Amino acid sequence: MGVEIILAALATLPTGPGVYRMLDGSGNALYVGKARSLKKRVVTYTQIERLPERLRRMVSETASLEVVTTHTEAEALLLEANLIKRLKPRFNILLRDDKSYPWLMITADREFAQLTKHRGAQSRKGSYWGPFASAWSVNQTIQALQRVFLLRTCADTVFTNRSRPCLLHQIKRCSAPCVGRISVADYGALVDQARAFLSGRAGSVQRDLATEMEAAAEALEFERAASIRDRIRGLTHIQGSDVINPESFTDADVIAIHQAAGQSCVQVFFIRGGRNNGNRSFFPAQARGEAAGDVLGAFVAQFYDDKTPPPLVLLSEAVPDAALLAEALTVKADRKVEVAVPQRGEKHAVVQHAEINAREAMERKLAESAGQAKLLAATASLFALDRTPERIEVYDNSHIMGTSAYGVMIVAGPDGLMKSEYRKFAIKGGITPGDDFAMMREVLTRRFSRAIAEDPDRTERTWPDMVLIDGGAGQLSAAQAVLDDLSINDLPVVAISKGPDRDAGREWFHTAERPAFQLPPRDPVLYFLQRLRDEAHRFAITTHRASRSKKIVTSELDDIEGVGVARKRALLNHFGSARGVKQAGLRDLEAVTGINRATARLIYAHFNPGATID
Repeated sequence: MGVEIILAALATLPTGPGVYRMLDGSGNALYVGKARSLKKRVVTYTQIERLPERLRRMVSETASLEVVTTHTEAEALLLEANLIKRLKPRFNILLRDDKSYPWLMITADREFAQLTKHRGAQSRKGSYWGPFASAWSVNQTIQALQRVFLLRTCADTVFTNRSRPCLLHQIKRCSAPCVGRISVADYGALVDQARAFLSGRAGSVQRDLATEMEAAAEALEFERAASIRDRIRGLTHIQGSDVINPESFTDADVIAIHQAAGQSCVQVFFIRGGRNNGNRSFFPAQARGEAAGDVLGAFVAQFYDDKTPPPLVLLSEAVPDAALLAEALTVKADRKVEVAVPQRGEKHAVVQHAEINAREAMERKLAESAGQAKLLAATASLFALDRTPERIEVYDNSHIMGTSAYGVMIVAGPDGLMKSEYRKFAIKGGITPGDDFAMMREVLTRRFSRAIAEDPDRTERTWPDMVLIDGGAGQLSAAQAVLDDLSINDLPVVAISKGPDRDAGREWFHTAERPAFQLPPRDPVLYFLQRLRDEAHRFAITTHRASRSKKIVTSELDDIEGVGVARKRALLNHFGSARGVKQAGLRDLEAVTGINRATARLIYAHFNPGATID
């Protein structure tokens, strides 16, 4: 095992570029790496004395080796990043980034374009700008653009059914194309100006508006001139309100790193069109003891695995194989991408600003972690746990009279809530509607049966140190029965129930070892456990509502043969709801874009069985 496995594999390893995977005895990836020459790179793992402790442990656990050859080393780098993000090997530096980024979109499939926020696949016809660091960032941009360009933000279903201007028109944030207050040509000019501004041509837009204002004033159209003046002021405010608002470049990502207490914080600023689209902090996992440049290099490769890099990437530290990284990003973007570490000028100032943000984010995290550690230690003391818990799992259910029933699990640890570990459990059939005990039994049975199958020896950090259940003594008994059936006898389980009149702060705690008890109203551990319980409840309610909404919107249309996703979308966009489709007449159905006469007759017949169709 280990070195012997690697030595045995060397005889058949190719000398060209590719990606290698070190696997443990169960076939799980321990480490993923890329190489210009697979044979020359892998042989270094047989020289144990030259490896850091982390890689020595990796080699000792290696049971097999797999390789994938590529045409170039740049392709190998891209494949390595993809595999690391997908497989999450225990000995690689990992980027924790499981969220999609919002974009700003101006649609192009309607006569009057809509300005809106967009996530996911960019399949709708239109122009996209982004990414933005958060929904807040893109919402702020939309509000600012409304004041300057007066574009509509309402959904198509609202737009087509309005009979008078909405409040946004009254407060001068929309030109009210829904009721004909602006012509198609004039609205198109506003759309063109917005696109020019978002593409980095703010100066030309401001000059055009100034010319238009002067012309209106000369024509004695003072009200129109005042309106354009207000738009110019709004445009000036947008250009001057960003912390980072560079003039020497328009599209770039600024990535800086700060290290402290064995941890790394990477700060990313998104600069698009010369404006700051917001920033986000990342804390790569398994980066303890690694040099800043190594962490930053691994981060950048994984960060752009599922997104297109901008023409310029500014870094705070030199990274290994910077030229190779730039080549790989160029392949990814299908155009030239420059990776630079600026030393002076405006670019250097922007990077320094990102470094300050990285340091401040790290300081906040360390302060939060210190407080979290104290709460976890106090929790261990309260419930007489063998050690301070590193993983607390909290369970809750949500349903309405047994329908759309879901159970959820949230996870908390030393770094706070671990949202990537949250899980949803759709409650399956065979349970009496509203039987909360049976739901909890099903959730825990599925959770811990899988845990036993995947990690029977509990060598991974996927087993909890404590289980917290939203409920009273009955839920505690149901949970204990499940664990007893699975022969899990050493897992502490605590149930938390509401106090008299369901008052927060008067909760009762139930355990198998002692009678139910309460904590003092201002006890920090009480607040901590309340927050965990409330987070589980929030997640359960959100999951249940999403499931219920999906069923309400789509169930009636799903049963119609020949009506697929595109036609369902067209029907819902036209009528606003499944009920609107159900109540529509045959001619109304035929008027929907994408619905031909035969399909309209099919839909009408489905909702009106026995009706005569002319």
